[in-house]
Amino acid sequence: MSNDPTKKGSLYLIPTTLGECPPLEVLPISIKRTIERIDHYVVENEKTARHFIKKISPRKSQPALHLFALNKFTEATEIPQFLAPCLSGYDMGILSEAGCPGIADPGAAVVQLAHQKHIKVVPLVGPSSIVLALMASGLNGQNFAFNGYLPIDSAERKKEIKRLEKKSKEEQQSQLFIETPYRNTKLLEDLQKTLANSTRICVACDLTLATEFISTRTAGEWKHEKVDLHKRPAIFIIQA
Repeated sequence: MSNDPTKKGSLYLIPTTLGECPPLEVLPISIKRTIERIDHYVVENEKTARHFIKKISPRKSQPALHLFALNKFTEATEIPQFLAPCLSGYDMGILSEAGCPGIADPGAAVVQLAHQKHIKVVPLVGPSSIVLALMASGLNGQNFAFNGYLPIDSAERKKEIKRLEKKSKEEQQSQLFIETPYRNTKLLEDLQKTLANSTRICVACDLTLATEFISTRTAGEWKHEKVDLHKRPAIFIIQA
């Protein structure tokens, strides 16, 4: 879109891949078309964002890109200026590090501001590890909650696992959460030890990749299963 100060640009929420794989195997062609015409982006990491854009559109000019970094180091006071291109008539994109912007992702702060400034928000289709895991789990997809990370402290984690199990049983609600990949194995061990043997656990890791693994077993059954989850991005789901 050309710079048109009389008309605001739109904010496109652009999904990325969940790992190293050919992008157009898991992303629709609309993602490529969108990236080829947009030069202004809000990203989590400039290096990985440029790498993704180059894989999608190898001929796109890298020097022409204007990237705003949104991560744990970004001050809240910096965010309003990120949408300046939209207010000047340029379309913009938000890129997550993996999956869909705004879903377990800091991009939601920019989207919220876009609504306040009456900027059109356009979500595009792409992979979400949360949705894919729930689809493949066989657990309740009508009533579910994503809980982010569980506590690191062992006692607090056990307490939270029991709370989520109780809530799942009372409300027939699937409970989803994630862990830092190098702590995945320890989390699965904690789930096996803490949950009732009949509570179901789904482990879904490396989604959309060649090494994808998805399995739903009871906590009792998982005690006899061996799976290498170390440093593999994973989603965990439980249902009592």
